Formats: sequence, structure tokens, C-alpha cells
Amino acid sequence: MKVKSSTTPSIRPAQLVEHRVITGILDGTYPPGRPLPNERQLAETIGVARPPLRETLHRLATEGWLTIAHGKPTQVNDYWEKGGMGLLSTMAKHIDTLPAGFVTHLMEVRSRLLPIIAGLAVDQAPDEVYAFLEAAGQIDDDVSAFVDYDWRLQLFLATQSRNPIYKLILNDFSTMFETLATTYFSLPEARAASRQYYRDLSAAIQAGGRQVETVVMDAMHQSVTLWKSLKGG
Repeated sequence: MKVKSSTTPSIRPAQLVEHRVITGILDGTYPPGRPLPNERQLAETIGVARPPLRETLHRLATEGWLTIAHGKPTQVNDYWEKGGMGLLSTMAKHIDTLPAGFVTHLMEVRSRLLPIIAGLAVDQAPDEVYAFLEAAGQIDDDVSAFVDYDWRLQLFLATQSRNPIYKLILNDFSTMFETLATTYFSLPEARAASRQYYRDLSAAIQAGGRQVETVVMDAMHQSVTLWKSLKGG
């Protein structure tokens, strides 16, 4: 009897190029301000043909990772200066090589953004937000349950804010949020803090909504503190 050998799904050349180039930029192999190896060398190093390499490099250039000019070496950009929102989605795929402090900075941005979104959502649709929060009392003490509910709540608030741009911004965080939130909600203290946050948010809506932004901001600041404790600062 012939035994079938197991096969590992192959990685597409474009995915391989992206992984090698982005991780190389993030870990300092290809530092900002310096040129990438020429196309022939890079293709040989990665082990791909030049057409998919060229196509991927041009896509990364549109996100701000690289500057490509005809007849000149491809330059690695300072992504903090040149990058746009699309860069976040790409970084989310390479989360193990994110620069130090990046996640904390990301959470601090959320701590500024989400209170505004929540305030607008409660102004526009207080009953709908309150009804959504009622389900929070039924969440199992389970990491994946918290990851799922918390993300759906953020998207729901963005939708109810009636400003579609907020949801577009959050969508760029989706992959990264799932990965980071799985680590964050592994802390029992984080799950307990979120339960209290959902209760406080419900109470603020019942009280007329004036304290909604303060409640959300306080909860976001607490999440930053808990993350720092989890990651040792």
C-alpha cells in the first residue's frame, strides 16, 4: 500500500518577498536611508523570480516602505515619516518583528480615538449602544470570547457614530487587534477590567451620556497600563 506524503502549502512568491523585505526593514537588516540590494541580488537571496519581486516592491512603495526611482537604487524609507494607514495592515502580518514601543503607541492612539467614536455613537444611537452592551454580561470567561466581543463593540460604535471614516480606520487595525488582544485578554485582570468597562459604559448611557467619553478614555488608559505590565514595560 502506497502512503501519501504530507505536503506543506507553498508560500506564493509575492508573500515571500513581502515577508523578507518587511521583516528585514523592521529588524534593521535593511535600515532606513539605505538602499536595498539590487533587484538581481535580492531575487537570488529570497529565491524568487524578478517579476514578482518587482511587483511586490512597487506595492510596498505605495505604502511608504520604499522609494523607487528609475535608474536609481531602491531606498528604504523611514516608515514613521513616509508610511500611511495601509502600512498598518502589512505590519500586522509581521507582528513578531514590530519595533519596540509600537504596540504601546498604537494603544495610545486608540485611547484618543475611541472615546470620540463612542461619544458620537451614544449621541446618535444611545438605545442601540445600550442594547449591544447588555450582551456583555453573558460573555464567558474565555479569551476568544472577549477578543470577539470587544472588537465587535468597537466596530459597532464606529458604525453608530455615522462617520464611515472611523470604521475604515479601525478596519486597518483588525488583524493586529486579533493577535494583540489574544495576548492581552489572557490576563484575568484584563478580562475583569473590560467587564467593568462595559458596565460603566452602560451606566454612563443610562445617566444621559455626558460621561461616556471619560469612561472610555479611562478604560483605554487602563488597558495601556495592563499591557505594559504584561510585556514588562
